[in-house]
Amino acid sequence: MTGIALVHFLTPVAAQDATGKQQDGATVLQDIIVNGGSGGVIQADGYVGKSSATGTKTDTPFIEVPQSISSVTEQQLKDRNPQTLLDTVAYTPGTRIGAYGFDPRFDSFSVRGFDVTYTGIFRDNLRQPGAGSSLFKTEPYGLEGVSILRGPSSALYGATGAGGLFNLITKRPTEEPFHEVQLQYGTEQRYQTQFDVSGPVNNTDPFYYRLTGLYRDANTEQISVPDDRIYIAPAFMWKPDEDTKLTILGEYSRTKTGGTAAYYNDPAGNVTDFFAGNPAFNDSVQNQARIGYEFEHRLNDVFVFRQNARASTLNIDADWAFAYAPNKIDPSLLDRSAGTFDERLTAFVIDNQLEAQFETGAVDHTLLAGLDLTKLRWRSLDGRGVSPPLDTNNPTAGAFVAPIDFDTRTVQDQWQVGTYLQDQIRYDAWILTLGGRYDWVSTDTDNTDLSTNALTTISQRDKAFSGRIGLGYETDFGVVPYASYSTAFSPNAGINQETDQPFKPTESEQEEIGVKYLLPSSNTLLTAALFNIDQKNSLYYEVVNLPTGPANIQVQRGKIRSRGLELEANTSLDNGLSLVASYTYTDTEILEGTTGTVGNSVSSVPRHMAGLWANYTFQESSPVYGLGIGFGSRYLGKSYTSDANTAQNGSRVLFDAAVRYDFGAIDKKYDGLSLQVNATNLFDRREAVCSAGFCYRDQGRTVIGSLRYTW
Repeated sequence: MTGIALVHFLTPVAAQDATGKQQDGATVLQDIIVNGGSGGVIQADGYVGKSSATGTKTDTPFIEVPQSISSVTEQQLKDRNPQTLLDTVAYTPGTRIGAYGFDPRFDSFSVRGFDVTYTGIFRDNLRQPGAGSSLFKTEPYGLEGVSILRGPSSALYGATGAGGLFNLITKRPTEEPFHEVQLQYGTEQRYQTQFDVSGPVNNTDPFYYRLTGLYRDANTEQISVPDDRIYIAPAFMWKPDEDTKLTILGEYSRTKTGGTAAYYNDPAGNVTDFFAGNPAFNDSVQNQARIGYEFEHRLNDVFVFRQNARASTLNIDADWAFAYAPNKIDPSLLDRSAGTFDERLTAFVIDNQLEAQFETGAVDHTLLAGLDLTKLRWRSLDGRGVSPPLDTNNPTAGAFVAPIDFDTRTVQDQWQVGTYLQDQIRYDAWILTLGGRYDWVSTDTDNTDLSTNALTTISQRDKAFSGRIGLGYETDFGVVPYASYSTAFSPNAGINQETDQPFKPTESEQEEIGVKYLLPSSNTLLTAALFNIDQKNSLYYEVVNLPTGPANIQVQRGKIRSRGLELEANTSLDNGLSLVASYTYTDTEILEGTTGTVGNSVSSVPRHMAGLWANYTFQESSPVYGLGIGFGSRYLGKSYTSDANTAQNGSRVLFDAAVRYDFGAIDKKYDGLSLQVNATNLFDRREAVCSAGFCYRDQGRTVIGSLRYTW
């Protein structure tokens, strides 16, 4: 046995000739490399994810995971050309994007009614921590896919929330040479160039490389809010034999945007078209870097050892201003507060795994034991002041702001150690998954008032057990019904700015039943799930009146329940049609909370959401061979503007589209050259959306043209 298995899926797909052209009507045996448990790499056929290590940390078919799981495959990324992580996950079930309107600063979103911004983003199966405004930015061009595991998942992963986790999978070296360059131009003077090259270092040694890079100079729909980025991601793989592999993954990026992108809310709470910030005092620059490795070695026919690790750091330096009320003397002026902050987050994560595959009589076991550690240090310098008022008669004018000194300094150190054990048991058609984990967390927070040098130190120690049990049955015709129970425990980095106290850990539990069906005669995966989640001590953003004025900060509330239904279909057929479709019903209820909110729904969580993206490539027999078109629609039902449930956000449907042409269809000398145009929010619908009592506007239409050449 070796550490890499070759899995054969016999599906009627278009075969390829030596030039890579598809031959209609041919059936080929597709070889899909299964990469052990490293990184959660997705094994996919077009839009249809078949397996990954995200659900179990061992390479497991999706239909055998006793929890709702789905994926955004590499082909979906190519067809939709997403520019942000929010665009990337927009068509996945239960995922609520856009609750904070247009805002390129952060990738904030929720799933199943729970925010996943801080606890639900993983990179290559390792936790990617966040605190305060220190959130790692994601460049979609650096991804080869996303695996989504919905619901509490701490039995394997430790610090995760109730909604689940989104595992972002970094591009890895390929054993076959691959080269790509792209030029892009889009709305708001968006200029971008990017490249991706990979293959063996030479013809003799078992060394492989990949280098992905991007440069972007772009404005946005909001004045003084650019979307500039430099991104470079080197990767290296050493595979001396079939039993051993070492992959090194690196990244550096620099992103420049605005300190705020919000619009002013008038005294009645309505969003206006006035930019709330100060164009002369609205810079935000974030530098981030990471370096990590994935090591795998098969010891014998039973045991495989893996060690995955990553060190990462980010620094964000930002100035901001915020208009919050009419001036008492001159109503044509709007008073603005101002501030500046400098944050740094460093994190180290390591996960050690030992997997054993063996039999006990008629029962097959895949046993996984692991020990992981996360160490993070977060430092925040923060200062508050005032900005000259916003002149509504000249709203785009900037106004000089004197330098603002830092008022407070916060340093937080957190250690988390977790040990886990999982057994995937197979008896005939029955699939039983048992998992348990115990975490120890130590958090020390130092708050310093820089005006007096007064120091306050808070120490917090937490520990908890998390578990999962799931049972499935694979019928003779391929349908797999399942039921599961899982829990989550998540320490929270950062502090409550209202109380100057660290956050308590968030805990959750879920019951889920569902069914999965991978059609044997079609490259189609159908799934359905019913869930019930209870969470306590959850974090949300709310507008709070601080001594320096109102601010949209993280707060911690009592207990929330979420119940719902998810339906999803993915297919890629041999006639050129690929499709993803989903529907989600989510009913959230605040069981314990502030006065006037108990029994209400969580703000900005629609009860009904649906999405459909279809892509069609004309076949060689067509007179328009080489042409491909895509069209998508995303429905968001009504939701409440605040937890008080006194007003509602209206429902809306947003449309996306794509068209592309492969010039190789004209003449083989143009092989590899293609042109693609993608449009998001095609009809430029920019309605108000309110969350936690503050209102924003939907991001407007974006159109991006891409000229791509591969060889």
